[in-house]
Amino acid sequence: MVKTIDLKSTIHCRQCGKKIDLDPNPYRPFCSDRCRKIDLGKWFGESYRVPDKEIPSENFQENNLDDEEREE
Repeated sequence: MVKTIDLKSTIHCRQCGKKIDLDPNPYRPFCSDRCRKIDLGKWFGESYRVPDKEIPSENFQENNLDDEEREE
């Protein structure tokens, strides 16, 4: 079964929570250019982060020693 989006429906802006129509909004999923830029600024400022596997500190130190030995 394929899900379709009703373009006449409304959603909430991901930044401010204001109800907005999906169509004809050029800034969706945001209500305005301002909210879009605020969200982009949070990505640039590293407020949002994508989870990654954490490297244990002991492995990190061993890898750094190997790199330093190679340079000598």
